Amino acid sequence: MFKGSIVAIVTPFSAAKSSGSLTVDEKRLRQLIDFQIKNGTSGIVPCGTTGESATLNFDEHEAVIRITIEQVKKRVPVIAGTGSNSTQEAIMLTQQAAKAGADASLQVSPYYNRPTQKGLYEHFKAIAQSVKIPIILYNIAGRTGVNIEPETIARLAKDCKNIVAVKEASGSLDQMSRIKLLCPKGFDLIAGDDSLTLPILSIGGIGIISVVANIVPADVAALVAAFAKGDIKKAQELHFKLLPLIKAVFLETNPIPVKTAMGLLGMCEAGLRLPMCSMSDDNLDKLKKALKDYGLL
Repeated sequence: MFKGSIVAIVTPFSAAKSSGSLTVDEKRLRQLIDFQIKNGTSGIVPCGTTGESATLNFDEHEAVIRITIEQVKKRVPVIAGTGSNSTQEAIMLTQQAAKAGADASLQVSPYYNRPTQKGLYEHFKAIAQSVKIPIILYNIAGRTGVNIEPETIARLAKDCKNIVAVKEASGSLDQMSRIKLLCPKGFDLIAGDDSLTLPILSIGGIGIISVVANIVPADVAALVAAFAKGDIKKAQELHFKLLPLIKAVFLETNPIPVKTAMGLLGMCEAGLRLPMCSMSDDNLDKLKKALKDYGLL
């Protein structure tokens, strides 16, 4: 259900004429969703890291997920980002998304709190028990301060039947291999780093929750599809084609570069909410060069 190229979609903002404050651009969000599906994207993740979930209030969070579900119209799965460092908030957001019709929930590990492995287990178990929809764990210690150890993931996969996959953004293929080794059959490994899509597919991963797919969805989808068909040469060619662009969209903290790129390409306004800010001039020049080299700008 969750294989292929899944986009962690940006939340487009527009500046209010009266105040200049940034508000969610519903029309543009709907257009971006259609663009993704038209270009082979297999799933949509609203309100993830790339969607600036940390600076959306609860009403906006609910609205972005609802709009995404409405616009997708069951064409592909919607995996709603509903994690929090508060277990009760995560339960509330996840129940809200399930009621709205989300196909699954993406649950980032609690940030700032730095819970123990026991705390992580109890946190995710409580969320899983509160809903019937599938749960995908999101492991990204670089942004949360805590790693979900493979043993903890395996325990959750065995004890909670609706915890079905992990988005792995640890950067460690060793850790990902251990997850595949320890977890029950049918528990899915999904890449969380665009540059590691092909390596993760090679150890049994089923796809990518992608940032760069916001601007080149067809190529990311083609890479995963080529590997699935056994066309390793084509998958490798696409991997190396994408690599310089991937590096460029991570020159600064995500989603600063990818949203800047989308602004340069006329896909949406490049507006970011503080504490996200505009790129440095030096990195902006590097990003523009990468877009030109790729043939986009």
